[in-house]
Amino acid sequence: MWKYIRKYLFFAIIAGLFMVGEVLMDLIQSGIMSRIVDDGVLGVNDKGVSNLPLIWRLGLQMIGFVLFGGLCGSLNNVFVHISSQNIGNEIRKDCFRRIMAFSFPQLDRFGTGTLITRVTNDITQVQTFVSLFVRGMIRTFLLTFGSMYYMFRLNLSFGLIVSCAFPFLVGVIMFCLWKANPLFSKLQAQLDSINAIMQEDVSGIRIIKACVREFYEKQRFGKANGKLIKTQLKTLVIFAFLNPLTNALMYMAVAAILQAGSFEVRNGASTPGTVMAALTYTAQLINGILMLVMLFQNISRGAASWKRVKEVLQSVPELTDGTFAEAVKAGGEIEFRDVSFSYPGSGMNVLSHINLTIHKGETVAIIGATGCGKTSLVSLIPRFYDADIGTVLVDGIDVKEYRQEALREKIAIVMQKSELFCRTVGENIAWGLPGADAMSLKSAASIAKADGFISSMAEGYGTTVTERGMNLSGGQKQRISIARAVVKPAEIFIFDDSTSALDLKTESDFYQALKKSRPDSTKIIIAQRIASVRTADRIVVLENGGIAACGTHEVLLKSCQAYQDIYHSQIGEEVKSA
Repeated sequence: MWKYIRKYLFFAIIAGLFMVGEVLMDLIQSGIMSRIVDDGVLGVNDKGVSNLPLIWRLGLQMIGFVLFGGLCGSLNNVFVHISSQNIGNEIRKDCFRRIMAFSFPQLDRFGTGTLITRVTNDITQVQTFVSLFVRGMIRTFLLTFGSMYYMFRLNLSFGLIVSCAFPFLVGVIMFCLWKANPLFSKLQAQLDSINAIMQEDVSGIRIIKACVREFYEKQRFGKANGKLIKTQLKTLVIFAFLNPLTNALMYMAVAAILQAGSFEVRNGASTPGTVMAALTYTAQLINGILMLVMLFQNISRGAASWKRVKEVLQSVPELTDGTFAEAVKAGGEIEFRDVSFSYPGSGMNVLSHINLTIHKGETVAIIGATGCGKTSLVSLIPRFYDADIGTVLVDGIDVKEYRQEALREKIAIVMQKSELFCRTVGENIAWGLPGADAMSLKSAASIAKADGFISSMAEGYGTTVTERGMNLSGGQKQRISIARAVVKPAEIFIFDDSTSALDLKTESDFYQALKKSRPDSTKIIIAQRIASVRTADRIVVLENGGIAACGTHEVLLKSCQAYQDIYHSQIGEEVKSA
């Protein structure tokens, strides 16, 4: 954590100095009060004659010290918050940057719920840990040992009484922390589960309602929440016993001081003011011990959270950048050389020995049964995943040699699921080309056959898209997603079953408009419908992770059994008259 702390160490040091001032003012008060009682009120050193001017003078000193201590405490809080909040801010930004650099397998391994928890709750715990360490550790240390020091200076026997209680206090605290520490990591993991359920259920609320599974999801959430509450209660019960035990020990010390003090006052070895000061120091010591308990509790939880945050910060992106960054855009040729691929941890090849060349400006369609590897194949082009065996080349360069940003600038991709953001329609389209002017957005929308319905909206391109595009139909979301890809001056366009919600005429009109506006761009179309791919320059038929055939619609209809089966299932008896 030093990497983050050192940037704001100056503020932490200033905060520590102000805390020293605050605690010293607290410790001085007891000595002054002792003099007020002994010399001002009882006149112990002046034959029992009270001294009102001394009371006033010492009282005003106390008020001055209290005000100065309060100022130190306030300034301490200010500088503690400056350091802890900035440290938390730096950690949170670094975590988010690291998450943005994760490969898809890494995101899958961590999971959405745990990443949300680590970037929010865990980093908040770390901030609390830092602020308590800067503020609490200094205050607790000075208050505890300062009180004991002044006790020994005040009266040796009083100091020895408190010292005897101290080992028992430390033992009780260490025992409770030993029992509670394992629970803090468990708490955060259970919070991960709750966040994961929340994220999943809110995203899929329509399916839950459609399948009438609300009761089941309530039970699932209730079980996860019940586990969290159970663990929290265990932690609270441990510390619920800790406070009474520490109080009991310290009040036993108070009773012992009163007993010893009364004996010494009767014998003239001590004064009432000294006993009162000793009790005040004991109260401060109790306060210091209780703060120590809270401090260790929060530090233990913060340390557990830091360990979880550190896992994110220290995760190395699995896809390392190459060095090639093309300056001039001119290309679009793609080649798969003996490519095999399996998803991490699956142990099964999704793609096996793929050899395929797609030329610049060519339109190639990929078709095949569900699960045959169509999406997996095109995911290797922008390096969402790396091939296990073989090489994927773009314009003759291995994709691993490219800087990822440079590679993906050459490619525009529309996913199966239309992902829209809570921005305006225009901003969602401009996501593909930041800074695009209104004319470019309108042109892209026209090609995607989206300009008509967008212009008919009350605010046109300024209409705000609700969360996950819930105020749009499936076809509208797909067309906005297509426009987002089209606005980008890409060399390669990949449409991963991204026109499934469009009618055949709209889909055909879009592909014609795209071909006319981007004749030199390479286009890869993944589709389930024969009607969507029949006009492509070539159609690749995938079967069981391999290429079963490749050719035009007419050639495949005569020579490829798998293509014929797909055609028959969709066109039916029309094949007889074809």
